[in-house]
Amino acid sequence: MRKDKINYYLDMADAATGRATCLRRIFGAIIVKNDEIVSTGYNGAPRGRENCCDCGKCIRQELGVKRGERYELCRSVHAEANCIISAARRDMIDSTLYLVGREVETGAYVENTAPCAMCKRLIINAGIKEVIVRDSKEKFHSFLVKDWIENDESLEGVFGY
Repeated sequence: MRKDKINYYLDMADAATGRATCLRRIFGAIIVKNDEIVSTGYNGAPRGRENCCDCGKCIRQELGVKRGERYELCRSVHAEANCIISAARRDMIDSTLYLVGREVETGAYVENTAPCAMCKRLIINAGIKEVIVRDSKEKFHSFLVKDWIENDESLEGVFGY
């Protein structure tokens, strides 16, 4: 049986997690427009800096920071951000970003995940139309970016995901 397109692209984003360097959660992302991959990304330290997996240290983990909070402490650039900085805006307008996250310890998919507040702002400005996130090998959920614009949770002080 032929795989549906959404899971096909989510599998590609999942493959990008293989390059991620975080000690807690690894993420991979791809941006697709008109059935062409525009860019790929994974979470890891900025170019030239030591990766968490190489130095064996995660400050957020050591401090017990909860998921979705205090990203300013993180050494990594998120997968979505790396995708966006690797593409021209004209190629991202009305595109779809596919995102997959896995727990490092178990390999399980990160359930009910969403881009963080900073990545949401980047996605909005990039002109991306939709974000599709994997929940399990076959299941996913999606966000229309216009809803993030119309329902600005940052005005209500909502943090995390």
